[in-house]
Amino acid sequence: MDVGLIGEVSRSSILQRFQKFGGKRFIQFSQVRMDHSMIVVTKRQHISVVQRRAMYEALLQASDSGELEKGAISTVASHFSVSKRTVSRIWHLAKSQTDHGLPVDLSSNLAMVVGRKRVQVDLNQVLDIPLRRRTNIRSLANCLNVSKSTMHRRIKEGALRPHTNAVKPTLTHENKRARLEFCLSKISWSLSSQIPTFHDMFNVVHIDEKWFYLSKPSRRYYLLPSEDEPLRTCQSKKFITKVMFLAAVARPRYDASGNEIFSGKFGIYPFTRLEPAKRSSKNRVAGTLETKPILSVTKEVTRSWLIEKVLPDIRDKWPGGQLGPIFIQQDNAKPHIDVNDIEFLEAASRDGFDIRLSFQPPNSPDLNVLDLGFFRAIQSLQEQEVLGTIDELVHAVETSFERMESQQLNNVFLTLQTCMKEIIKVQGGNNYQIPHIGKNRLV
Repeated sequence: MDVGLIGEVSRSSILQRFQKFGGKRFIQFSQVRMDHSMIVVTKRQHISVVQRRAMYEALLQASDSGELEKGAISTVASHFSVSKRTVSRIWHLAKSQTDHGLPVDLSSNLAMVVGRKRVQVDLNQVLDIPLRRRTNIRSLANCLNVSKSTMHRRIKEGALRPHTNAVKPTLTHENKRARLEFCLSKISWSLSSQIPTFHDMFNVVHIDEKWFYLSKPSRRYYLLPSEDEPLRTCQSKKFITKVMFLAAVARPRYDASGNEIFSGKFGIYPFTRLEPAKRSSKNRVAGTLETKPILSVTKEVTRSWLIEKVLPDIRDKWPGGQLGPIFIQQDNAKPHIDVNDIEFLEAASRDGFDIRLSFQPPNSPDLNVLDLGFFRAIQSLQEQEVLGTIDELVHAVETSFERMESQQLNNVFLTLQTCMKEIIKVQGGNNYQIPHIGKNRLV
């Protein structure tokens, strides 16, 4: 309620003066009366549909053949703490509807009248705005000549959708042909059903390298309003400690009952070496062995890690009963050795195994399960740890690798098959979206 002093003026003049001084900004008023040379402005009471229906039913009980008993309106108005005029209006509205054979509808007719009016935005103009001007809400709102809040509401309503665009490798005509041939080579035709199906890929081991960092330049936290913001510091954001890891995985296997036979994980191997400390410090004395990352991974280093680490784990963990050659699929990075490398072929043929190297098509990270999603899943677990040294980083990555469930790895292989299917559709290109197939619901 807002009260002020004024002389005797008309009701319309009172409303105009009240609006002029900002009264409409704070309350909606339906009644202005004079009381001893004072303006008394009462706030409009909102009556819900349920309350309107309850008033109408109470009036029906106090009526006989459509005629209200004496004093019924006053009684109902006093019971619901509303004016007699409001009750009378509800009764006459319902009676008029029943007299015309219409169902009683007591909903408010002010739904599209009161409140702030919706700002009209012609979203068809968005197509004429260059993409470079549609990278943030401020720029887009400026081009459409509307406020940022209006633009934000349209996005929340779904009229506009945010899209994060990632840069993809440029593909030449030869790249597209190689990708298409690679995907078609993974398909087999059944003579009985004439339906093409993908190979199970049980004899393919995917290997790849990835940098894992001790910390990230920017991280997102969710804090309480009263909570202090964390302070993270480092000497330089350009030289955050990092270690490269080589991972080797294959497709998991299950028996007829769904029990895991083989997890598909051979191992993840850091490119590190032990070096004696050159001088003493508060943390260790001179000569103490320290873990140092290998920042320059050459072909010699890659060959050594394959022969000394990857091949022994494949021979130890490979499930029994598998016949035929085993292919280690790698990308076309310069540190990777050739498929006819003599030292590797000699080590790969030991103990009755036939292990071979193969290259995936150039510029095709979407054809390797590690790049496709498994590395990111490992990294999401590793980033939840508090790390301070290289040894802690190595332990966190190896622990995260072991914690990953085999079902998640199998899901990435299913995603790989959907990518191959889309690559065939676009004739070897990479201009496609990975479809959702509900992998967790597949039997």
